Amino acid sequence: MNAPSRSEKTLTLDAPVVDIAEDMEEGKDARLQNDSMLFLVPSGLILLLVMIAPLCFAFYLSVHTYFLGGEKSFVGVENYLRLLQDGRFWFALGRTVMIVVVSVGLEFCVGLLIAYGLYNLWAGARVFNVFLMMPNIITPVVSGLFLRWVFVPDWGLIDVTLHTFGLTGPDFLGSAFWARITIILADMWQNTPFLILVLFAGLNTVDRSQIEAAQIDGVGLWNMLIRIMVPNIRPVILFVLAIRIMDSFRFFDQIFVITAGGPGTATETLTMFTYVTGFRLLDFGTASAIGVLTLLIEMIVVLVLIRIVYRREKGAF
Repeated sequence: MNAPSRSEKTLTLDAPVVDIAEDMEEGKDARLQNDSMLFLVPSGLILLLVMIAPLCFAFYLSVHTYFLGGEKSFVGVENYLRLLQDGRFWFALGRTVMIVVVSVGLEFCVGLLIAYGLYNLWAGARVFNVFLMMPNIITPVVSGLFLRWVFVPDWGLIDVTLHTFGLTGPDFLGSAFWARITIILADMWQNTPFLILVLFAGLNTVDRSQIEAAQIDGVGLWNMLIRIMVPNIRPVILFVLAIRIMDSFRFFDQIFVITAGGPGTATETLTMFTYVTGFRLLDFGTASAIGVLTLLIEMIVVLVLIRIVYRREKGAF
């Protein structure tokens, strides 16, 4: 019977060592994964405390009749049914959708054009971005106070400027039409810089070879934007639109400071309607139901946008 060669002995002896090394690596990876999970505990607890728990409590209140200081009584979906039959709710929803569509649409168009202009600057784009971001870093209440001083009748900045030239401006805060225009302009002034920044970053990710090839073919700036830039940054566009749509549905601070939902209910959005119902009428059951319905509407819009992105990634868009 032949004795095993030296190489065979080495292979036989090394095999358990290799298995032990692999087991040690797997154990190390498992320990690292367990340790990494521990880092999620603080943020998970914060998320539970500031978002999930209040959301669950809001849903709990929405199925009860509850006035502040009174007793809770379970009513099921009665609050929701009453809201769906309330004309004021539908008017508030309509005004919210109008403000979202107009303000976000204008912010996107203006933001894309300014971002494209900054993209084509030879120098100074970073400096312009810093100055353009200033309205966005101001708190909404402070910007609302500033814009109220701009639009207030008689002694506001716009009216005083017009009076200097012998002109009379519209009643920005007393007319239902102009109050809505004022709110849309206030939202644009505050949030357009965010779209400029994100879209400018997206434009800088477009492959330079495509741009250079288009320039060689003599493509103009406008066609370059529509046919080359926009298709390449479509996921960025859908992302920024989703963020702004969700923000616009929660638009409250500037409306409260500038018009307080007036004149009458001309600028009363879903968030203002929630505030009036909860903190003026003290009907927290109905106010919670409005909040839940608003969340459901936002979720539907975001899911539609996610579906569009998914189809785009699959080549079906």
